[in-house]
Amino acid sequence: MSTTYSFTKKYLTKDEKPWFPVMGEIHFSRYRADLWEESLSKMKAGGLSIASVYVIWIHHEEEEGKFDFTGNRNLRGFLEAAKKVGISVFLRVGPWVHGEARNGGFPDWLQNKSDAIDLRSDDPAYLSYVRRYWEQVYEQVKGYLCKDGGPVIGTQIENEYGHVGGYRGEKGEQHMRTLAAMAREIGFDLPLYTATGWGGAVTGGLLPVMGGYCEAPWDQRITEIEPNSNYVFSHIRNDSLIASDHHVDETVTFNQDDFPYLTAELGGGVQVTKHRRPIATGTDIGAMSLTKLGSGVGLLGYYMYHGGSNPDGKLTTLHESRESGYTNDLPEINYDFNAPIRQFGTISDNYREIRLLAYFLQDFGGDLAVLPADIDPEFVKPGDTHTLRMSIRHDDSHGYIFVNNYQRRLTMDAHKGVVLEGKTAGAPVVFPATDIESGEYAFYPYNMKLGEHLLVSALATPLCKLTVDGENVYVFYGDKDPQFTWGTTPAKVLMLTRKQALSAARVSLKSSENQATQEYLIFSDNFVWEEDGKLTVVGGEKTEIRTFPKLEENVIPEGFVESGVEGDLTIYTRDLTQSGSNTQRVTVTFSESAQTPESLSGKLVNSCGKSQALNGDEKIYEISVQYANAGKTLTKKDRADGYDCILSFDYACESMELYVDGRKVNDYFYTGQKALLSLGYFDFPTKITAVLHPLHEGAHIYLQEWPKMENGSACRIEAIEVDEQIF
Repeated sequence: MSTTYSFTKKYLTKDEKPWFPVMGEIHFSRYRADLWEESLSKMKAGGLSIASVYVIWIHHEEEEGKFDFTGNRNLRGFLEAAKKVGISVFLRVGPWVHGEARNGGFPDWLQNKSDAIDLRSDDPAYLSYVRRYWEQVYEQVKGYLCKDGGPVIGTQIENEYGHVGGYRGEKGEQHMRTLAAMAREIGFDLPLYTATGWGGAVTGGLLPVMGGYCEAPWDQRITEIEPNSNYVFSHIRNDSLIASDHHVDETVTFNQDDFPYLTAELGGGVQVTKHRRPIATGTDIGAMSLTKLGSGVGLLGYYMYHGGSNPDGKLTTLHESRESGYTNDLPEINYDFNAPIRQFGTISDNYREIRLLAYFLQDFGGDLAVLPADIDPEFVKPGDTHTLRMSIRHDDSHGYIFVNNYQRRLTMDAHKGVVLEGKTAGAPVVFPATDIESGEYAFYPYNMKLGEHLLVSALATPLCKLTVDGENVYVFYGDKDPQFTWGTTPAKVLMLTRKQALSAARVSLKSSENQATQEYLIFSDNFVWEEDGKLTVVGGEKTEIRTFPKLEENVIPEGFVESGVEGDLTIYTRDLTQSGSNTQRVTVTFSESAQTPESLSGKLVNSCGKSQALNGDEKIYEISVQYANAGKTLTKKDRADGYDCILSFDYACESMELYVDGRKVNDYFYTGQKALLSLGYFDFPTKITAVLHPLHEGAHIYLQEWPKMENGSACRIEAIEVDEQIF
């Protein structure tokens, strides 16, 4: 019998029980197909239940009538990988998606018919093209719907319809109903149909999903913008920052009381534009996510969760740009998004922050989902740095107190001797006095049932539940004295610092085929996941992990040996520098090229094979890569088998483009962060050409921090670091 999915007015359900999943966006057509399974495993290991994914029309029918679902565009292959990994999928089939894609995802040939056809309407000519495209998509999806035992549990219809293009009012509502009916008729027989609901978008009666970002790189200003309302507890679901370059008066077009509060586009990061380049940090994303939890949300859905790269086009480049009619210029290839999992599959602090909440929701989300948010004080202004922001999600007996003293780019007042009170139908649960510093955000349980035990209060945050030797161990974290207060008998607790919790990955392993599964926490600075019953740890030549409980002998990952104990944790190390190890030693050198921009102009080509014209003021660097195992040629298979080398560029300029064999492979808008490049993603090249465009003082760009200028400009590579990744 297949799993059932639905929703009430307050929360999602799975098999008719309250369900609080975490969802993250990954675009299969923006990532290498042979690495999908690895990426989905990383997402699942981060606590995600659902991978959401755009099916971008221009990626599949760039030329009219010629459909391409091969290679990185192989949707069916992606769904097979998701099924193998065991993660659900939410399809976002458009037909218009935005997604920072050229024409919002419409192929040029369709966009060019706009004089004759009313696009994004019930015009029969337009609907016939949509039907033809969706029928092709369905052929990829068929057999992978949840009713068939597959991973696909829902679909989003259109995107931002009535907010960014399309019709509003009844004409818009009818178009959404028409599209939904067409999808079902084609065969998309799915329990969940959603539509984006922010900024006056129309939903056609579908389940509305909302969003929220820590910044607005699409905003046309190049100054600091007003403090962000996503750090304030509120019952207001609309984020006025989303697509603020499209001004719509109404906030929502649906009755909020009829639907649960769900998000599909919480910013897992932000994608920079040419004119506006904010940096999304882990604390930015962590505090925003916690604020949404305290505001009553019932789904944490992140856009993006996994960065990527725009694929090569046949006719044009495939990125959003002013040349293609939009208001923003974006990188031609780079869709890193400062995401939890970055453009080439590396880990970020955003991943670690989201994982804290995702693990909690896996074990206790069903309890939280049914609890309404009681916000006090309500309507705190985002720029108010004095008022302590709090919310309580509770019923008459128990709940969770949410505290946020974080506002992006501002310093908040510290609050000394705060006494939190958990609301009940009777007397409140009074917590011990505590200090809440600037930048602090957390939530604390009261009257929380932990099996047969009752936790009356604690100044610590629950992370997850482990079953160790048949006994439940409840994991909490925080940097305060937790001061656990129990009803009668205490439960078994593992208390972690916040830093430890940020490094904690949960896995389930069997020490032998006949033994029961044992749950572990693995503490690592990098990715950890279970694959085919084995523990995978990403690290370098020397890697150290800590575990709770101690690993059974048969599940210790290859190359690791026990090397010590630290409190409740067992330490294991892997040293691949010993003689006989088959690791690569990579060295990178770089220098300014003897070639001039004039001599290179026309010899370099972009992602659709067209010659790149240079202005003449660029600086050219030649980068050489040497691999120590000279007798072995590295290939794409080495990357797929678990070896990579990440180059980290310390540089300063307006933008940088990288070329291999004369073809552009990546590009970066300078933000002040280091630029990352995976050598394995491009089959381990030995020569790379970097083209740097100068950044001039007073350029029409918003940067959080400007680089050091030399004679009024910056255009240089300072250093290139090498980070080998072995797993």
